[in-house]
Amino acid sequence: MNVIVRDLRPGVRSDAEGFTDVRRLVLPYLLATPESVLHDLAHAHPDARVRRLVAEEDGEIIGTAQVGVAHDSPEPGVGSVNVCVHPERRHRGAGTLLVRAGEEHLAAHGVRTVYSWVLDEPGHREFAQRQGYRASRPARFLRLDLARTPLPPLPDPPAGVELRTAADFADDPRPLFRLDAECVQDEPSDVDAEFADYEAWVEEYFRHPMLDPELTSVAVADGRAVAFSVAHTDGRTQYQTAMTGTARAFRGRGLAKLAKGHSLHRARAAGYTQAYTGNDAENGPMLAINRWFGYEVCATEVRHVRELA
Repeated sequence: MNVIVRDLRPGVRSDAEGFTDVRRLVLPYLLATPESVLHDLAHAHPDARVRRLVAEEDGEIIGTAQVGVAHDSPEPGVGSVNVCVHPERRHRGAGTLLVRAGEEHLAAHGVRTVYSWVLDEPGHREFAQRQGYRASRPARFLRLDLARTPLPPLPDPPAGVELRTAADFADDPRPLFRLDAECVQDEPSDVDAEFADYEAWVEEYFRHPMLDPELTSVAVADGRAVAFSVAHTDGRTQYQTAMTGTARAFRGRGLAKLAKGHSLHRARAAGYTQAYTGNDAENGPMLAINRWFGYEVCATEVRHVRELA
């Protein structure tokens, strides 16, 4: 075995391609492109201390790790290490090397609590336990066959509500930032998040290369953005819902379902054939909405946690 761990080199295209290939093999229901990998690395907040690590064997990338500090969490000392290893290159020590390199980086920046998403499969769970991680909360990946599954008819918006797209906010996305900042605080999670830096949000999220402004639907009422469904695409056949949410004062009116339906109908008309999304297992309202559209669970992952000494 000759496995080494190093940083992804942003200027070397093959690094981003190898990183993406491994992630697609392990997590096909999470969209990734070389452009999105490079964007996430280049535009991460400095306080996140983000690193993208690769495990390499004989010049081939066989494993990846996404490492970062939860800088937007009100709780200090929290970070994450998420590892993927090529299914045919496991049991070579790559995963352990990636975990340890990630933990060392986080510890050097004051992190004491490390979270990691782990597929709910025996081999993955056993690996996490060997690394000292214990299981926390589960989440579901869901898939919808847009080419074959009929979508529910799209209703007209209720009185006083107008449907727009993110493209309509291109000159001033601040209304979407305010909505996203409110919604993210209410997402079920082990780690709370707060969006406070508008300029960083624009660079990291609104200008993300997979964001499709024309397929991202926004419900507007009383002159403000009150619900949205954010669409990411790979530019070919795959579509992913990156976020769906409603402002607190407008919940219970079906606006999240309306925005998501609007986006799904437009995605199918644009030729996308597979739709993916993910939900915390305790997010009953969104799981119900997704089942109504015809999504089916395709995988489960469980967040694990470890306290560093």
